[in-house]
Amino acid sequence: METLVISSNARTVTNVDLIKSIKINDFSSTPKYVQLADAIVEAIKNKVVEVGDALPSINDLSYHLQIARDTVEKGYRKLRMEEVISSSPGKGYFVAKEHVFRLRIAVFLNKLSAHKKIVYDALAGELGDQASLDLFVYNSDITHLRNLLQGLPQPYDHYVVFPYFKEGKDKAPEVLSTIPADKLLLLGREVEGLEGVFPIVCENYEKDIYEALESIREPLSKYDVLKLAFPDNSDYPKAIIKGFYKFCQDYAFEHILVDNVKRESIKKGTCYINLAEDDLVYLLDKVSSKGMDIGKDVGIISYNETPLKKFILNGITTLSTDFKLMGEYAAACITNNLKSRLEVPFYTVLRASV
Repeated sequence: METLVISSNARTVTNVDLIKSIKINDFSSTPKYVQLADAIVEAIKNKVVEVGDALPSINDLSYHLQIARDTVEKGYRKLRMEEVISSSPGKGYFVAKEHVFRLRIAVFLNKLSAHKKIVYDALAGELGDQASLDLFVYNSDITHLRNLLQGLPQPYDHYVVFPYFKEGKDKAPEVLSTIPADKLLLLGREVEGLEGVFPIVCENYEKDIYEALESIREPLSKYDVLKLAFPDNSDYPKAIIKGFYKFCQDYAFEHILVDNVKRESIKKGTCYINLAEDDLVYLLDKVSSKGMDIGKDVGIISYNETPLKKFILNGITTLSTDFKLMGEYAAACITNNLKSRLEVPFYTVLRASV
């Protein structure tokens, strides 16, 4: 790599080493300016650069890392706000803080969704400036997760994983075992066959849906049949079906499992318990097109609370994990080095749709 032309007071070789140490991962969902800022913090931690050293110019970093100037500017601005670096008019940017320690955490989501964002935001909010989070999305594909883990440019202090897979669940223990057990944190569910001592912040799917439906048994009794919309080839835990069946059998509700909402013929006297967000849209559209009243002719219950659901059609009833608390529990496991299994509370919000 060519020698960089920088301030006469700076160490040219150090700046070359710094640029070599910065890895921007195009497959990460973490913004590139955040990746850049985190990489510079890591370089300070590893003494690639030290207090008083000049940093490469915005143009140099943009050219050598092949990222936009705006990205570099935002990264430097973030570091200035955190007082990690300082700037001097006409001279550039300099390392301002020597002792910079920040946990590096890789977060793997099976998919992007409103409730996963709540978990991520709560985790990031609780950890604050003591940690930097890199976000990856593997689309419930075990092979994609394996490739992401193998392609990480550097090791992390913690790996937070939502282990939900549409296919290849039997390979999950093998893939996840490539993560050191003392750095692994599972969110949402356990993985059968995965050995080691590590924290799990999870839901109890069978018990949760049973108790949630039990809490609204009286308003449900006005419907002739309860239907659980559980899509084929989904990554939802089968324990949800088991809890649904158990509730219906214990309280003598006629019940049916629906594997494809698009093919469903809507009839009065039916209450749907819906898991997928896309299916919720189809259900609402089908009911509306038939001129039926939601909450009177047809009931609709949606899995997972999101802010928007209280505003849709005077409110959609939800059964949901406390996702904010899930993120807070995850942060507590990291900061306090917990190795326990924590169950997140589940709750029902009864609204006009039932």
